[in-house]
Amino acid sequence: GKKRAGGPNSNAASSSAPDAVTAADADTTAKWMHADDLSSDDEDADGAGNRIGRVPLHWYDDYDHIGYDAHGQRVVKSQSSSASKDILDRVIDAADDLEANAAGNGKFTVYDALNARDVALTPRQVELIRRLQSGAFAHPEHDANPDYVAYFSGVDPEVSGLNSDRYEKKSRFQPSKWEKLQVRRLLHRLKCGSINMDYLEGRVRDMNDLVSKSKDEDPSGDKPFLLWKGDEEDELALRKGPQHMPAPKLPPPGHAYSYNPPEEYLPNEQELKEWEELDPEDRPYGHFVPKKHPNLRSVGAYEHAVRERFERCLDLYLCPRAMKRRLNIDPESLVPSLPKASDLRPFPTAKVVAYEVPETNATKKEDAAVMVRCLTVSPDGQFLVSGDENGVVRLWEVQTGRLLRSWDLMLVLSVGEENDDQNDKSQQGEPQTKKPVSSLEWNPNRSHHCLLATIGKCAIVISTGTGGPDDSELTDALLSAASACKHGGNIAPESRAAKAVKWTSLQHKKSSKSSSNVNANTPPISAYGTASGPICLLRTNRECTHVQWHRKGDYFVTVSPKAGAAAVLIHQLSKAASQQPFGKVKGEIQLACFHPQKPFLFVASKEHVRVYHLVKQMMVKRLMSGCRHISSLDVHGSGDHVVVGSLDRRLVWFDLDLANTPYKTLKYHERALRSVGFHPRYPLMASASDDGSIHVFHSMIYSDLMRNPLIVPVKVLRGHNVVNSLGTLAMVFHPTQPWLFSAGADGKIHLFQDL
Repeated sequence: GKKRAGGPNSNAASSSAPDAVTAADADTTAKWMHADDLSSDDEDADGAGNRIGRVPLHWYDDYDHIGYDAHGQRVVKSQSSSASKDILDRVIDAADDLEANAAGNGKFTVYDALNARDVALTPRQVELIRRLQSGAFAHPEHDANPDYVAYFSGVDPEVSGLNSDRYEKKSRFQPSKWEKLQVRRLLHRLKCGSINMDYLEGRVRDMNDLVSKSKDEDPSGDKPFLLWKGDEEDELALRKGPQHMPAPKLPPPGHAYSYNPPEEYLPNEQELKEWEELDPEDRPYGHFVPKKHPNLRSVGAYEHAVRERFERCLDLYLCPRAMKRRLNIDPESLVPSLPKASDLRPFPTAKVVAYEVPETNATKKEDAAVMVRCLTVSPDGQFLVSGDENGVVRLWEVQTGRLLRSWDLMLVLSVGEENDDQNDKSQQGEPQTKKPVSSLEWNPNRSHHCLLATIGKCAIVISTGTGGPDDSELTDALLSAASACKHGGNIAPESRAAKAVKWTSLQHKKSSKSSSNVNANTPPISAYGTASGPICLLRTNRECTHVQWHRKGDYFVTVSPKAGAAAVLIHQLSKAASQQPFGKVKGEIQLACFHPQKPFLFVASKEHVRVYHLVKQMMVKRLMSGCRHISSLDVHGSGDHVVVGSLDRRLVWFDLDLANTPYKTLKYHERALRSVGFHPRYPLMASASDDGSIHVFHSMIYSDLMRNPLIVPVKVLRGHNVVNSLGTLAMVFHPTQPWLFSAGADGKIHLFQDL
C-alpha cells in the first residue's frame, strides 16, 4: 500500500531495524509513542465486554451467550463469527482474505474467544506484531541510543533538585553512645574526687595545678579538725564484714519514774511486801520503787544507778544482736484462693432419713444403744446393710428406712464351732460372749447379690436374696461352690493357706437345732431369689478385722492383724479356694484393698502402705504416711490417688505419680479418724471421726498431669453423739447419688442428702 507520513502505515515496508528519528520529527514521534494505549483499564470503557473472569469457557457451549457484561446483561454469541461456522466456511473465508490482502484492500481478523466475536486489526497493530516477531522494538519511533545527559556531573544539584527528597539518618536524632560513655566517666571521677567542677567548667586545665596551688596557699597544713573524733568511726565505715548494728535504746521513763507521780502509781504497804518477796526481774519496775517528793530539789541520788548501768553493759556485751527485716505482707495474700462452696455443689448437706435400730432385751436393761460399727451399700443404691457390736447384720431399704432382714451371726459362729473337729465338747457348752461385726462389704458386681461380714475369727458370706431373675441365677452359680464345699474348701493340703483358713458350708447343717434357727424365717426379698442368709463360713486362726472385694466380684481379701504371715489371705468365692500371698510380713497388718484397674494389692501396716504387684509377686512402692496408727484406707477410682486416715487425727493424701510422701496432710478433726473414702462417681471425699463429725471435701482430680488435685472443705456434718469417747464409727457414700450414710456409737444411722 501507499506510505503516508505520520500515518498508521508508515514504516510498514521498512526493515526490522528501527529508523533513525530526526529532530524535525520530534513532535510526530511523541504523538505516535503515546498513541498506542496498551493498558487493559480503559479497553472496555462502556462495560459491554464479558466480565465472567477466569472460568472455563466450555461451560457456555450449550448456551446462546458466552457470559455477562458489567451491567449484568448477557453477552450473546455472534452468529457471524468464525466460531459459529463450519470448517469449509472457514477455509473459504481464509482464501478470500488472502486474495484481498494481496490486492491491498483486505483486513486481518482474529477471533476473540472471551467475547465470541471477530476483531479486525488495524495496520498499526499489524505493524507492531510484525516488529515484535522480527525481534525489533515494537514502536518504530523508539530511539534505542539517545544522547547522554550528565545529570549528576553537568547539572547543579541545587537547581536540579536531585537528592532533595532524602531524609536525615536516624542516628542524627539519637544521643551519641560515645558522649554517654564520656559523661559516665566524668561523673565517676567527680564522685571519686579526682576532678572537680572547676575542671569540668574549664577554669582549670589540669588537676595537678589545682593541687599545687592549694599547697602554696597553706604550707603548714593547719586545718580545723574534730578534737574528739576517733579512728574507730572511720574503721566502722570502711571495714569489710557484718553491718554495724547500734545498741537498742532504753525505753523512755513513764509516769512511775516522776518525782511527783499520780496516786495510782504509788504502791501501798501490802504491795511493797509482795515486791520484796519477788526477784527484781519479776517486779513491775525492777529495783526502782516509786516515791513522791515535794519538789525536784528533794530528789536524791539513785542508789541502783551503777548496778543498772553495769547490767545493761553486760546485756550489750553478752547478748548477740541480729538484724531482722520486717516484711510488709498482707496475711490474707498468703491464704490460697479457694472457690466458693456453693459453686462446688452437689454434696451432702442435710440429714434426711434416720434408720432406727430395734432395741433388744439386753439394751433395754442396760439403757444403752447398740453401737453400729460398719456400713455398706448395694451397687444400685437401693439397699443398706449395717453391722453392730452384738453380731447382728441388718438389711435396710434406703428410700424408706424400713428394716427388711436381720441375721444374727452369733448363731452362725455356734454352727461353725459345732462342726469344727478341733473343738471339744467342753468348749461347745461354754456360753459365748457377744462379738461385734467388724467389717461389711457388698459385692461390687451388680449381678452378684451377696455380701461379706467379719465377726470374731470368721468371715461369713451372706446371700441377700435381692436379685432379679437373671441376677439370681448368676448369684447362685457364684455361691454354688461355697455352699457345697467340704473338707475345708478347695485348698491344697500342702499349701500355706490350708493351715490358715478353713471353708465351712452352712447349707448342709440343717439337722442341728441352732443351724435351723439361722436359716429359718429368712425368705428372699425378691420373688426370684432362691437363698437368703449365711451361705458359708471362713474360719481363720486369729481375729479377722477387715474384708475387701475385688472390683469383679469374685476375689476378696481378709485381714487378721495377729496372724503373722497369714495376716493377709486372698480368696476366690466361685471355687471356694484360698491362698496366702506372703511368707512373712513386716509390721502388724491393719488393712488391705485391691487396685481398681491394675493387679496391685495395697497392704497397710500401722505406719506404712505397701503396694504389691500380684502377677510379678514383688513390692512396687512403699508409701510413707508419717502416721502412728493407720485406721482406714481407700483408693480413688482412677487408681492414682490414695487417702489414709489415722488415729492421730491425720488425713493423708497420696499421689502415686508424684512421690512416696504425702501430697497433702489434713488435720481438721479433733479426735481419731475412723473412716475415710472417695465417692465412686462425684468428686467428693469424706472423713468420719470420734468427735462425732463428718468432714466432706470437694476433691477434683484432673486428667491433665500438670494440674494438682483440688481439695476444698465444703461441709461439716454433725448428727452423732460421743459415747465412751467414740463418735462416728462408719461412713459410706451412695454409689450413684451425692448422698452419705453414717453410723455412730450412739446406735444411730443417718442418711445425708444434698438439699
